[in-house]
Amino acid sequence: MTKIIISDTSCLIALSNTGNLNLLKELYQEIAITQEVQKEFGEPLPNWINVQNVKNKELQAKIEKLLDKGEASSIALAIENQDSILIIDDMKGRKVAKSYKIELIGTIGVIMTAHKKGIIADGINVLSELISAGFRVSDDLLDELKKKYGKL
Repeated sequence: MTKIIISDTSCLIALSNTGNLNLLKELYQEIAITQEVQKEFGEPLPNWINVQNVKNKELQAKIEKLLDKGEASSIALAIENQDSILIIDDMKGRKVAKSYKIELIGTIGVIMTAHKKGIIADGINVLSELISAGFRVSDDLLDELKKKYGKL
């Protein structure tokens, strides 16, 4: 069975800002998001991004006490769809998601997976575009990526 891929807003915005949103379609075919993420994204969505409603609004409200609406709703949707992978970048959001044992990947992980699968020729170039467009990467992660892949 194929895992459901759920995305928080940051990945959509980062890839859209650099003209790489279609990378998600090429890698995963379909992406699920919540209404809250759709609202935060604020742009028309391609037809391969499906908006789903969170059923357990109490759980979502509980998580919203810790995180913003988009992150909280994405985590709640991932909890409801146990065979899922959540694309989320925010460190606090990742920590909360891990506490619910949700499988995670970040935008950088998406890019490097696409590179490994041959969907994009140069993952480092795409990552550099993201950073130039304002995508924040911790110094530790940047150093790790430089050691593994070379110059950024």
